[in-house]
Amino acid sequence: MSQRLDYFSLSPQASAKYVDFSMLLNKTPFLAELAHLVMLRASQINGCAFCVDMHVKEGKIRGERELRLHHVAIWRESPLFSERERAALEWTEALTSLSPLGVSDAVYASVREQFSEQELSDLSFMVVAINGWNRLNVAFRNVPGSADKQFGLTKANLA
Repeated sequence: MSQRLDYFSLSPQASAKYVDFSMLLNKTPFLAELAHLVMLRASQINGCAFCVDMHVKEGKIRGERELRLHHVAIWRESPLFSERERAALEWTEALTSLSPLGVSDAVYASVREQFSEQELSDLSFMVVAINGWNRLNVAFRNVPGSADKQFGLTKANLA
């Protein structure tokens, strides 16, 4: 499949503002620690090949162990994640695949045990951001790896 259109070039102001929004979230220290796991999981759920490729490479560049990156898809069964990481992944799944009834009280209570109100609010905005990127890249079929040089992802050595 080939890319359908270049939304960055066609909507430069909107793209720039969305990048700014996403970058703001990545500057939050606790989100920076969880970002690659959260963004990878949402991207897996949404079937966004471009974003899965990107977040695996980002994780590797940031020193994430490769086995943990492979285990994001099976985080519930994997012993490789902390309770806080599990809560972030659970919240990511709940917001990415909203049920008709919304997010359950049980999921909310479980996640709140790990995150302050401020942290949960910030985490929620991160999940919103990656879901938006996923939808743009799936809709317009951005090719995995096509922006590696632009985003500095060649450092991952995963060509």
